[in-house]
Amino acid sequence: MNIVVCVKQTPDTAATVTVEDGKISWGDAPLVLNPWDEFAVEEALRLKEAHGGEVTAISLGPEDAKEALKQSLAMGCENAILVSDPSFAGLDSLQVSKVLAAAIEKVGEVDLVFFGRSSVDTDSGITGSQVARRLGWPALSLVAVINSLDPESKRLEVERMLDETRQQVAASFPAVISVVKEINEPRYPSFMGIRKASKAEIPIWSAAELGLEGDLESALTWPDVYAIPKVETECEFIEGETPEEIAAKLVDRLIEEKVV
Repeated sequence: MNIVVCVKQTPDTAATVTVEDGKISWGDAPLVLNPWDEFAVEEALRLKEAHGGEVTAISLGPEDAKEALKQSLAMGCENAILVSDPSFAGLDSLQVSKVLAAAIEKVGEVDLVFFGRSSVDTDSGITGSQVARRLGWPALSLVAVINSLDPESKRLEVERMLDETRQQVAASFPAVISVVKEINEPRYPSFMGIRKASKAEIPIWSAAELGLEGDLESALTWPDVYAIPKVETECEFIEGETPEEIAAKLVDRLIEEKVV
């Protein structure tokens, strides 16, 4: 099987978001492999180990995004590709899906594409489905269990996690799958995997190589971002000898503050 997993480099979840000059800043927070994508990488590796084949990690981003790809390699992916170009900066998810779909098509005969549920920075959770739509493949989102997969018949059955229930879905592949954290427990990279990843030469595919020069225009932009004003609050305890006295004082204070 030929499996692609799309990963993203994001700020550490412990980072504090601030707004500086109308732009979002994550301060000096370290950049890491998007935590949701770790589950996608792990599930892709488990399927490869069960059915054979190879896993290719793809990331769209600047040069620094190679670190997220190196973690994917250290976990066990055979290949990694960075999709990077100045024209890709600031793209919305719709245009990101166009770039990723073009990269997946360039990889060749792909059976499955994995995504994490969402990225912790933008948290849109729709890129996987958008990529599936562009490729014309089934989109299986919020997958918590892959119940069965048959490479011969190219069929799989999955269990999707919904708000109050689970849904059984069957589809043929190639297909795009986005997973939730309940699907597995990501492995730690091995020492040998880390050494191998540190020496890996990661190719970079540009817009020209994907046939996308001058063909990207975001429908959604963020010209300015404003921080939510801080609201100063004060806690006041209402005291009294009896519950009735406390209740009466509380009503008086609520009326005084024009709450009621």
